[in-house]
Amino acid sequence: MYPLEGRRSPIRLMLGDCIERMKEIDDGSVDLTVTSPPYDNLRTYNGNNALWGEHVWKAAIKDLYRVTKDGGVVVWVVGDATIKGSETGTSFKQALHAMECGFRLHDTMIYHKRNPMPVKSNRYLPCFEFMFVLSKGAPKSFNAIRERTTANGTEKYTGTQQENGRFTDYGKQRNLYRDRYNIWAYTVGANQSTQDKAAFAHPAIFPEALARDHILSWSNEGDTVFDPFMGSGTTGKMAAQLGRRFIGIELDPEYFAIAKARINGANSQK
Repeated sequence: MYPLEGRRSPIRLMLGDCIERMKEIDDGSVDLTVTSPPYDNLRTYNGNNALWGEHVWKAAIKDLYRVTKDGGVVVWVVGDATIKGSETGTSFKQALHAMECGFRLHDTMIYHKRNPMPVKSNRYLPCFEFMFVLSKGAPKSFNAIRERTTANGTEKYTGTQQENGRFTDYGKQRNLYRDRYNIWAYTVGANQSTQDKAAFAHPAIFPEALARDHILSWSNEGDTVFDPFMGSGTTGKMAAQLGRRFIGIELDPEYFAIAKARINGANSQK
């Protein structure tokens, strides 16, 4: 375990297999998990692919239920490989297994990549991944991100309603904002996902804005955020910037060092 600098550091980083290291995390101690596990064989992670498989994600999801607080949320970002002309469906298997472990499938969200890598195929260009929002009971926190409407908005009375159903003439206002839709679009790639050049040593970083938006949505300051597949440390960096506590686990020493530096920097600035 590597606690970052400070006598009461809010950061715990652990190098090793998440199935083993998660045993060190107390029951019901995590408010929010934001993670993107390795899925199928879409990426090569320094030769660690052989260590990943169905037995790993099943065990990880089961233990995530144990460490998640009542009302806590897990955001599971995942996609599918296409093998012998057919998508694997691994993402759906993982979501269904999470429900078997006790999670609710609170929302099925889409991570839309505005600039996906071109792929020559007999199917349309893939440009999204699933973001399964799993909850242990009803989510205790939901801080909806609001966006400006594309139309003029709806009229809203600002007066006091009378017995006859009419409003006193205190005026009207336009409601120009609404809750964001559950399809979130981000630009990916160099200088888009992050400004940290070292992070590009990892083959599958996701945008800092994606981690930020989920952390803002499903947790509050002082809550504990977790990533059992920490990679280059994007979730941890954003958690530190947003005043959350963080626990991260990473198997690969090279990626662990990158994550440690990024999160340390964010924690020091905070």
